[in-house]
Order: sequence, then C-alpha cells, then structure tokens
Amino acid sequence: MKITKFETFIVPPRWLFLKIETDEGIVGWGEPVVEGKAATVQAAVEELSDYLIGRDPLRIEDHWQMMYRSGFYRGGPILMSAIAGIDQALWDIKGKYYNAPVYELLGGACRESVRVYSWIGGDRPSDVGQAAKEKAEDGFTAVKMNGTEELQYIDSYKKIDEVLERVAAIREAVGNDFGIGIDFHGRVHKPMAKILAKELEQFKPMFIEEPVLPENNEALREVARATTIPIATGERMFSRWDFKELLAEGYVDIIQLDLSHAGGITECKKIFAMAEAYDVAVAPHCPLGPIALASCLQVDAGSHNVFIQEQSLGIHYNQGSDLLDYLIDPSVFEYKDGYVEMLKGPGLGIEINEEFVRKQAEGGHKWKNPVWRHKDGTIAEW
Repeated sequence: MKITKFETFIVPPRWLFLKIETDEGIVGWGEPVVEGKAATVQAAVEELSDYLIGRDPLRIEDHWQMMYRSGFYRGGPILMSAIAGIDQALWDIKGKYYNAPVYELLGGACRESVRVYSWIGGDRPSDVGQAAKEKAEDGFTAVKMNGTEELQYIDSYKKIDEVLERVAAIREAVGNDFGIGIDFHGRVHKPMAKILAKELEQFKPMFIEEPVLPENNEALREVARATTIPIATGERMFSRWDFKELLAEGYVDIIQLDLSHAGGITECKKIFAMAEAYDVAVAPHCPLGPIALASCLQVDAGSHNVFIQEQSLGIHYNQGSDLLDYLIDPSVFEYKDGYVEMLKGPGLGIEINEEFVRKQAEGGHKWKNPVWRHKDGTIAEW
C-alpha cells in the first residue's frame, strides 16, 4: 500500500482537516491546525507531504521520526501541528487496514469510557452560575471556564474579587460534588497568580489551568507553594522534550497536551506514559473538531492516568457549525452521565461527512483570536 494524495480543507468555525489517500482505496483523516494559523499549518502539511507521497502509510513511527528529525529546525506549534494531523490520518489508515480501533494497535484499552467536561462562560465570562446549572442538567459532572479577563502584572483586588464571585456562583448553582476547572489562560502573571490560587481554594476547584504562561513555567514553583489546588498546564507545549523539564520539576499535577498540536497520537502516547511515571494525571486539551476529539479518545482508551477529556460541543467558538455536523454518525460522541464511551469503529472510529466538508471548505474561514489591550494601551494576554 502506498500514499497517493494529500488534500486539506479549511473549514469553519476555525479548523483544518486533512485527507490522505492510498492506492488501495483506504483513506485517513487528520486535524492539523493551530487556531488562528490554519493557512500556515496548511502550508507546512503541504511541505511535509513531499516526503510521504509514494511511501507505505503503515510505517508510522518511521514517518514521524523522519518528519521531526529530517528538519534542521524542529518543534514549535506549526511544525508539530502539521506532524500531528498527518500522524492522526496515518493511524486512521492503519486502523482501517487492520479493521480495528487505533487503541487496539496501541496495546488495547484499559477503560470502557472517559469522563468529559463542557465549557461555559466564553472569553469574558458572565452568567456562569446559570450556565453551569444547565450543563449539570444535561448530565455533565464538570465544567471549565475562563477565570479572568485581562490582568496586568500587578492589578486590582477588585478583579480578584470578580473571579471569586463567578466561581462562587458556580459552586452555589451545582453543589460541592461537581468539578470546576478554572482556566487562567496565561492571562495572569506570577504575582496575581499566587493571590488567585490561594483565594480560590475555598471553592475546591478541580484544577487551575495555565496559572502562568508556559514560557514562565519556572514560576509554577511559587504558585504551587501558594495553593493546594491541582495545577494543570501544557496546551502550548509541543513535544516530549518540552514536557521533560516540567515533569521532572514536579510542580504540575495535570498535563493538558493537545493531540492536534503536540505531534499527534504517536507523540502524545509517549508523553502520557512519561507523565504516568511522575504520578501526573492527563486531561487532554481539545477545543477543536471531531477528528481531534476522536484521536484523543483513541489514546485515552489505553492510558491509565487520563482522568477527564475536554470536548468542544457547543463551545462559544463554534459559531456556524459544530463538531457533530461533520460526522455521518454523530452518536459516536454521545455523552451519558458525564462520560463518553470508547470508540468501537476501525481507525479513529468516526466517519467524516466528506460532502459536508467540501461544502464548508468553499467558504473556509479566517478565524483570529481577539487582540486585547490594557487601559494604558499595552497588549494584554488573551
């Protein structure tokens, strides 16, 4: 079997899909994208495809090593996301070739289902108490929210109080036995992060996410000393080498690597295992489309330290189309009592509605994240 063709589709709301074809008629789908840089990743996929046309798609490990190591300049969000989408599509092909879910080819499953959480609140969270109550009524047992708006290095305690009021509203609406993930989104610098982490303890959050920017991960040491809340990070880290020092330092409790950014199934399976050796949990990042989510679930199935999975159904970014719209059978992502069952179909376990993909790609998208500024005119973290 040989790879014959790569084809990419920029589709709304902010995704990039990849279809890889073979000379035996088996096709695989991947989701190589950086939100806001879809066209850039598309170009990287096209460059990498030159190395793979005519090759055997089943030699996934060799292809991964070639794509990563053959470039003198390597790593980073663009290249690793391009590799991730290609890797996902190759695993989809391999699973279909052997008529088995990808996780069966990775050692088999150790679970029947995985807990999922839902987003509430948007970029500038409001009415989060009511939103959390609605998610609980829908059967979810956990939610995540953006905790803050923009914050300066040193900012007012009024903004701290506003965060506390929002989290208090959620806790009051859903009770104590409900998971609350609070995403700082890298908007908070070390001085304010220490204050927030300490003050939020009273609400017993499930975790705080990206309390500082990943380029400032050394500051997690001080944040960890200020709180007993589990600390999560990793969505903007892209390889096992990025995670190596983070895990060794011992200040993170949960890693949130993204299977469409961190090298795909091949790389993330290795990072999950690294984390297990350090007694660190995994909650894969996935505010993306159906291919990314299916890829996450394939690795989740065989990973003991995964405790919850992000998913984007109904997220505030999904305007105009949502992840179920791209599937022939959307029931594969049916959530029940806050959990989703492992996918049973061959490959990634989903069937993409190619006709709908092509139709949506005609319009495409040019999604960009907002640009925020502080009152003094300086750029704020979004």
